[in-house]
Amino acid sequence: MPPPAADAHRRVRRRWWAPALAVGLLLAGGVTVAASRGSAPAPVRIAVSGPARPVAAAAPVTTPGPVPGAVAPAPSSPPVRLLVPRIGVNAPVQGVGLNPDGTVEVPPLDRPGQVGWYRNGPVPGGDGPTVLLGHYDTRKGPAVFHGLPGLRPGDRVDVRRQDGSTFSYRVRELHQYAKDAFPTELVYGATAGPQLRLVTCGGTLGGNGHYSDNIVVFADPLPDGS
Repeated sequence: MPPPAADAHRRVRRRWWAPALAVGLLLAGGVTVAASRGSAPAPVRIAVSGPARPVAAAAPVTTPGPVPGAVAPAPSSPPVRLLVPRIGVNAPVQGVGLNPDGTVEVPPLDRPGQVGWYRNGPVPGGDGPTVLLGHYDTRKGPAVFHGLPGLRPGDRVDVRRQDGSTFSYRVRELHQYAKDAFPTELVYGATAGPQLRLVTCGGTLGGNGHYSDNIVVFADPLPDGS
């Protein structure tokens, strides 16, 4: 995906943690790289997409502020493990940053069971979106986020932090975007309180070994993060 036009950047107030370039540029080359295995596999699609309930803090805002009933920000403790019971994920989390070209790093392909946390963004429980990225599959088979398209609104997601605490979320909705239309600001932009994004690939596997789409799970904190 090409980076947004310069005038688009001037129109959108980007928080300090948002990538300088559209993340879709990276995802087109990295969150999932799979080998062709004989006949073309079926397209990867999310099971459901609609929200389970309306959430005031779901949409990015230009000036984040306190929201009545919002979970208080947690101490600055990075994530070390991700647990998603519905899809059997119990995986280590490692911080990732930006590549020299401004795109977001992803876990190495030789570690398909590892989740990447965009460390330039908020920690779990901090104000704004905590973004976790993982491969859908690799040349060796299914990877850590292979089951992500099957999540549903209401599913629980637990993130263990380095200080030994756990911050918990509940899935609100899933969306699938073409990589050339990845909504960088929606995924990485400011929110009025803690949020979680889980990102992987989906859609159709091309002859170049890359998928056409990205799948994004949006989740809200549980009361008191527990």
